[in-house]
Amino acid sequence: MEKYQLLIALFLTVALAKVELSTSHVLKGSVTCLDCNTHYDLSGIQVLVKCANVKKLAAAYTEEDGSFETELPSDSSSASPKCLARIMGGPNQLYSSRKNSVSLIVKANESEYYTTHKSLNLYTSCPLALKCGAGAAAAATNKDFGASKTVDLPLPSEWGLAPTSYYFPYLPIIGIP
Repeated sequence: MEKYQLLIALFLTVALAKVELSTSHVLKGSVTCLDCNTHYDLSGIQVLVKCANVKKLAAAYTEEDGSFETELPSDSSSASPKCLARIMGGPNQLYSSRKNSVSLIVKANESEYYTTHKSLNLYTSCPLALKCGAGAAAAATNKDFGASKTVDLPLPSEWGLAPTSYYFPYLPIIGIP
């Protein structure tokens, strides 16, 4: 009986010795509003963190003062993660340029925490420097995607039918294999 207890104790000692303790990297940062008064509530703004070669994302929500804290997504092989933080949105409409809403994650000076390389800035109203509004969004979508065209067959209006594009939104191309 003592042999089995000794073997079990030896097995548990070896098994526990092989367990690697994962060290988590904590990110502490803040979001700054450039056109708000000093007592503006910055809570609920979502910040996403993406690290290189890691499929998971980390999400954090800001407190009233704009500060946030989250654990960096990482695998156990990287000692110093290469990550980016980005403002995704909030409970109210936010405006930010692309360069002010993304920041590299760096190790904080003489600390065990990580922080953003530059501050994450946002506006609550559209500044003149940014192109905001429906016109800018429509121009961006028209530039990125082609216009959708439908084909309407000329049917007499006396028939009282809807345009043919309602019945046939596209013309199928039938090929011979």
